[in-house]
Amino acid sequence: MSDRAAVEDPTRAAGPTASSKPVVTIFEHYGAGATYVGQRVAEALGLPFHRQAFSSEDLEAGEDATLERNAVLATVYSAMGGAYGGFDTRDVVATQQQKYDLVMENNRVVRTYADEGGVIVGRNAAVILADRPNTLHVLLTGALEDRVRRAAQEAGIPLERAARRQEREDEVRAQMSKVLYGWDPRLPDRYDMVINTSRIRLDAAAEAIVNAIRTR
Repeated sequence: MSDRAAVEDPTRAAGPTASSKPVVTIFEHYGAGATYVGQRVAEALGLPFHRQAFSSEDLEAGEDATLERNAVLATVYSAMGGAYGGFDTRDVVATQQQKYDLVMENNRVVRTYADEGGVIVGRNAAVILADRPNTLHVLLTGALEDRVRRAAQEAGIPLERAARRQEREDEVRAQMSKVLYGWDPRLPDRYDMVINTSRIRLDAAAEAIVNAIRTR
């Protein structure tokens, strides 16, 4: 099975989804405020809010502790190989099948969420729902110091711990997307809106997103 095959979905419908409910996808650079902004947007639209598949705590635990905390994340690490899952010692065909299965399941979950409408954080939703009508793709970013400070406050952890999380989390989330979907979610080209939450207040960011999806 090729890398290309691992990201294609033979169950994907040929045409747009039948659901007309609005969907907002959000990807954030660590600490940019996706949970707060996403929840405010969902509340304003009267639609569900869907968190990221893996929490900061999951990613912080590291590969050795992941299996007990989150079996799916352990499988993702295994499929990623290299420093995450010992790729050099794994069967290539088995690894490609593992990637394919992970992508198919994630695609299914994201499309189920999209059928309900709502806000989806992470999960490569900007790629999966790229052609879906009534969908807005948003990247939240900001100055590194601001993001670390906000994350520390939200999680109730020291700045030093938040800084370590930022360094690891921004890289790990990007690598997951690269390996499984062939894109770098940190780049702006797939998004309709890029909001710097160091310069735009979180409430104002949420309001801008709501206005944008309502006028699409």
